[in-house]
Amino acid sequence: MNALARLKPPQGIAAMQSINIAVINPFFMTAFLGTAAACIFLLISSLLKWHQPGAAYLLLGSLLYLVGTLGVTIVFNVPLNEALAKVEPDSTEGASLWFSYLTNWTIWNHIRTVAALAAAASLTIALCLGSRIVGGLDNTVR
Repeated sequence: MNALARLKPPQGIAAMQSINIAVINPFFMTAFLGTAAACIFLLISSLLKWHQPGAAYLLLGSLLYLVGTLGVTIVFNVPLNEALAKVEPDSTEGASLWFSYLTNWTIWNHIRTVAALAAAASLTIALCLGSRIVGGLDNTVR
């Protein structure tokens, strides 16, 4: 975003509009939504096997991803992207929107990045604790 902010508004808007179109592809969507599906499974599994080591970390990691990454994307970043998609890069409306977009999108992107990192850390801790939650498998680190 720092690089886009250095561009003139019409150029920055056009670049971000292009990025927002290019990111909707099977590889990204599979990784993004596939991780969400895995987190739903882990969340349910952690609740069903709460007594197992690492269950709390699986629950926390799943919630961090689902709420902090997927939720923030859907509730905040996607609407910002949709608003930007509707403006003409050379318009005064576009230039006005661009400056608020840069600030708001970056804030929410930082929040979802921190949430994703925290989710990964929590899920890694669960794995290292040798959780037997997922499918009853023994993943004990020896």
